[in-house]
Amino acid sequence: MSTLRLDDLKQYSDSLRTRHGEPLTLRFVEPRDTEELQHYFRSLSTRSRYNRFFGAISELPKGLLHDFLQIGDRERFSVVATMMVDGFETIVGEVRYAFHAETSTVEFGLSVDDRWQGHGIGSALLKNLECRAAAFGAEHLYGDTLRSNETMISLAGKSGFAFINHPDDWKLVRFDKQIATAPKEIPCASWRLAALSRQAASPSASA
Repeated sequence: MSTLRLDDLKQYSDSLRTRHGEPLTLRFVEPRDTEELQHYFRSLSTRSRYNRFFGAISELPKGLLHDFLQIGDRERFSVVATMMVDGFETIVGEVRYAFHAETSTVEFGLSVDDRWQGHGIGSALLKNLECRAAAFGAEHLYGDTLRSNETMISLAGKSGFAFINHPDDWKLVRFDKQIATAPKEIPCASWRLAALSRQAASPSASA
């Protein structure tokens, strides 16, 4: 999105609360997160990593780790959810999403640290993603998951996503949500401002 000032990623950070009231920060991944991000994926359970990447991996391959750190490249973005744990900023969840201008859609995948599941972090990520999708002017937000991933299917269902058959792989299910939020009505302040800036820069963009 041309209106994002990617030289100042911190302005797109969002401060939220978990279901239990713990402070939660959602921000773009930065180069300084390289080791912590790799540690996060290594510490996920085998099942959680399999659910996230649809295959058995023990850590992010070098090429994929590089891709995770390239914010804005081909309209792809990586976000981490962090909390202060024992005095240290700790990654407790992540989401990677891509804007497809040709279809006006945002596609995403996410994970939450096994130790922090049940705290509402996944729900917070999905709500924030809706803001980001609306800021792009996307009409739909969607993701894919394994049919056996009951946790993600339950989360998507509770968040208002509809389920459809995956067009290419019977082992997957696709969940989709229509985005029809006007820029001035986006609930996340940083993304409301980004959307209004986008609208001002492109008068023909849909409201």
